[in-house]
Parts: sequence; structure tokens; C-alpha cells
Amino acid sequence: MLATDRGRPADRVLRRAMTGWAFNPRRRATAKPADVERALKWLASNTEPVSRLDDPARLRLVLDQLAVKMDGKPAAAKTFSRKRAVIYNAVEYGVEQGLVAENRLAKVKWTAPKQVRAIDTRVVINPRQASELLAGVEAQQMPGQPRRSSGPRLVAFFAAMYYSALRPEEAAMLSKQDLDLPEVGWGKLLLSQTAPIAGGAWTDSGQRRDRRQLKQRGVGEVRSVPCPPPLTALLHQHLEKFGTAADGRLFRNLTGGDLAESTIARVWDRARKAALSADEYVSVLARRPYDLRHACVSTWLAAGVPSTQIAEWAGHSVAVLHQVYAKVIAGQESTALARIGEALGLDSEDSGAANGPQNAGDSRTEPGSSG
Repeated sequence: MLATDRGRPADRVLRRAMTGWAFNPRRRATAKPADVERALKWLASNTEPVSRLDDPARLRLVLDQLAVKMDGKPAAAKTFSRKRAVIYNAVEYGVEQGLVAENRLAKVKWTAPKQVRAIDTRVVINPRQASELLAGVEAQQMPGQPRRSSGPRLVAFFAAMYYSALRPEEAAMLSKQDLDLPEVGWGKLLLSQTAPIAGGAWTDSGQRRDRRQLKQRGVGEVRSVPCPPPLTALLHQHLEKFGTAADGRLFRNLTGGDLAESTIARVWDRARKAALSADEYVSVLARRPYDLRHACVSTWLAAGVPSTQIAEWAGHSVAVLHQVYAKVIAGQESTALARIGEALGLDSEDSGAANGPQNAGDSRTEPGSSG
């Protein structure tokens, strides 16, 4: 959308000026470094009017730019998809304001990078690996200051993702009032808040985490999730050892503030290094804390829980469940055929379901058992 390259500041300066000030309402009117001030003045004089987005050829150029990174290499499909959504909404707003006649983005014949939504089943851990990883979190200590380590404080945090499929931003906001737990056995987690990390410059509160309602739910809406006996025990242990923050949150940093993404990543990396073999550590196996949620949903699927119930517990639609966990579901095909044969009164020889069809995927019944 630039009208010329004459006098154009360096890309890194333009990016800093736009993301740090021009597109940030909280900082827009604050003092700026000299190079940022010059870049913003240059942009104000050398940017095409929004009305140019009525031209499909111009939109095609915009899409071309979204598909590459600053170094000129192709952007990931997920990155492109996210940025295209932002542009689409921006054009919609332009139409609403009378600056653009029509949103023609969907009419541009442009092939987007293919986005893979299905999880890589290699990331999924089995119960033994989960137990060893949680032990690796528990065992972490700071030299000479064992009580100052974040590891033991985060055992139940990671366990909530593995046993109840919480997203990291949901686990970060889990409070004592959200726990419906017996002394032992099955309980419930009653989720109503989430706090994704947006950065202090982009939140109304100035905090790194943006506290809001659950994803795709209304303010105050609650999602009930089962809490298996191992998680019940770990949550009781956490409350006994560490208590809660002033607002009731279970998980916080060493000074009582919000958990930092870097702290979570550091503790998890140390646990993987301690609990996994050298080959497993360099692999994709449970590389991200979010993979614990994938392991939980995969376990529910392997246990034969109906898709509608899993989708409700996980907090997304059945369609998304089938897209993201397509490979896991395919891996259960032989088991499903055996159950159908049993319902029809067929033995394994009559139905041929014991071996399943040739394309039924792997024969694992335990998530991550080959890892």
C-alpha cells in the first residue's frame, strides 16, 4: 500500500513505527524516537488511500506481501491465515466507514498456502511419559534456593492441561472458586476466564495477560470439565503447599503476579530434558506445553468418549475436533469396526475387524505409546 519507495525508511524501522505506535492506540500520542517520528511522517505522505482496496489487482499485491516474511521467505500457512483475517476485517471496516465500496478480498483468485490443522500425532505423550514429565517439573530447584524455584509451583498447572485439556491461558486463570473437588476421586473444574498473553503495550490494563471470557463464549459463561483423581490430588497438594494469590488464582509467579510465558517455557524445557531420552528431547514429542492438551483430547478419543462430549469439554466445535484430531480418529478405526461387528453379533473372523482395513492407520490404542 505504499505509493513510492523514494526516501523509504528501512523495513525494520517502518515495522517498529507501525506496530509500536501507529497501530497502538495506547502509545500513539506518546513520545517517539527520532527515527520512528520520521518514519511515521514518511508513511503519512506516501501511503495509498484506503479506496485503492476497491481494486482487485491491489488486493492481490497485498495478499502477495502477506505470504512472505520480512526476509522474503514464505510465511507459514497459519501466519498467512491469521494476517489475512486481519486484512479482511480492516477492509470490512473500510466499507462500513464509506472508504471502500465493497470488500472484494474473497473474489481475488489467489491460492493461499495450505494450512495443516490436524495435529502431528508424534507430539502426543502416553500416561507413563506424562508422569515422568510432571516429576521432572516437581524436581526442579534453584541452586541454594529450593523454595524459589517455579517448577514445583507449576506441577498442577501442567497437570491441568494433561488431565483436563485446559489451554495454557485457561490454566493461568484457574482459581480456587473454580474447583469443585472431593477429597479424593473425580471432581470438576468450572472455567469462566482466560488470560492470553498479548503484551503490556496492547492491553487496557497494561499487563502482559489480557483477561477476558472463555474463547468463543460470552462473558460469565462457564465450561465444566472433568477433573480425574490424579489431578484432584495434585490440586489439593498445590493448595496446601502454595495457597492462592490475593484474587484466588492458583498459579502465579514468585512475587504473586501473572505467570510469564518465558517461565512456563523454561520450566517445561527443563522437565523434557530431565524426563525424556536424548532422541525424544530433540523430537517433537510434547515440545510445547500445549501438546499436553492434545494428549488429553487424544486420550478421551481413545477411550471412546463421544465427539460431542469431548468438544464440549475441550471448548470448541465438533467440526474443529474432527479437523484437528483427524489422524487420531483415523487411528481408532479398527477398534470402531470391531465394536460394530460385536453389535451385529459377528465374531472377529466373520467381520475381519480384528486387523481392520489396510488404510486404518497405526494400531496404537494408547496415545504416544510408540514414543
